[in-house]
Amino acid sequence: MYDLKSLRENPEAFDQGLVKRGLAPQSHAILEKDAQRRQVQTTLQDSRNRRNEASKRIGKAKSQGEDAQPLIDEVASLKERMKQLEEEERVLGAALEEQLASLPNAPAEDVPEGADEKDNQEERQIGQLPDFDFEPKEHFDIGEKLRLMDFERAAKLSGARFVVLTGALARLERALAQFMLDLHTNAFGYTEVSPPVLVKDEALFGTGQLPKFSEDLFRTTASHWLIPTAEVPLTNLVAGEILAEEELPLRFTAYTHCFRSEAGSAGRDTRGMLRQHQFGKVELVSITHPEASDQEHERMTHCAETVLQRLELPYRVVKLCTGDMGFSARRTYDLEVWLPGQKMYREISSCSTCGAFQARRMRTRFRPKEGKGNQPVHTLNGSGIAVGRALIAVLENYQQKDGSVTIPEVLRPYMGGLETIQAIGSAHE
Repeated sequence: MYDLKSLRENPEAFDQGLVKRGLAPQSHAILEKDAQRRQVQTTLQDSRNRRNEASKRIGKAKSQGEDAQPLIDEVASLKERMKQLEEEERVLGAALEEQLASLPNAPAEDVPEGADEKDNQEERQIGQLPDFDFEPKEHFDIGEKLRLMDFERAAKLSGARFVVLTGALARLERALAQFMLDLHTNAFGYTEVSPPVLVKDEALFGTGQLPKFSEDLFRTTASHWLIPTAEVPLTNLVAGEILAEEELPLRFTAYTHCFRSEAGSAGRDTRGMLRQHQFGKVELVSITHPEASDQEHERMTHCAETVLQRLELPYRVVKLCTGDMGFSARRTYDLEVWLPGQKMYREISSCSTCGAFQARRMRTRFRPKEGKGNQPVHTLNGSGIAVGRALIAVLENYQQKDGSVTIPEVLRPYMGGLETIQAIGSAHE
């Protein structure tokens, strides 16, 4: 959400941000609507003043034995006019709010301009790509041959884009989540949270998923929504609050199941676990002072990278261009892990700074130690990381010629000391 005062003061900068996003300038139309509403507000206030003055004169006229009926008629007329003005103000305000709420966040100055992922900017590559003496398989071939990954039974239960994991793969998924939570809480000071996965409209509006992206979400018959990411409940923990400056930064992490309809993804990644309706993810959220948000963005990205480094998975960091960036973000780093079966890098984490954009939608501010007036906080969110995609990356990067999978050393304590996953019924099980 945008600050109208800033828009009035610098409409050119507002329009430049929209143009970078591939949208037409809109400041003129917004400011025209804003001017109409302000004029109505002025007229309404004048009417209130006239009504109050006339009301005072009624009492005076009556006390002096004068005819007060003209004043009574004037007050009645002003009251009726005020009702009309209040409704006009409400309609204009709602239209203005709706227009502002539909616009994406303005990109930071260092974000590359571009139309789609082809224009993203690679920042760095970390780790050596694995060198196999056999043709590496994709994760679904590995998992099905282990007889621990079942898409057919999942489809019987729930339809397409679901999976059933059993045995050692189910435990590996749990181990990945526990490892990530332990890392983020113990090494990086995040507070672990177990939030609801059903939220109200206001929570999704606050983080920017509503109203524009409702088709990407699942809604219940009781008017709750299944969360697309734990960013929604974690960020909204402070919705509507005024925080003390000394409380900042707040850092939260959670492992939750997430739910997405995958609208518009027909034909993409239809096999396997890459794009599912239900998936697990460890989320990172920070609520910061505006002056610290850029530094916090680098810190959060480092936290997510550390997960991949501890798992010894090769990856690269990419700065997203304006055309590929999410609605609420002003800058995003994607972490893309190497998948040998696909012979390409695939996204496993997105770390974004949203500036004051979400805070204004949530009406979350902080009280400075010095100076007057409360200010919007800055919010950040990132995957720390996607658990299902981490499992995919482990299967593909640690696969062996005989079809087994070596467990990364950092996960073995979470796997009861197990070093290798073998197929069910194999001689080595």
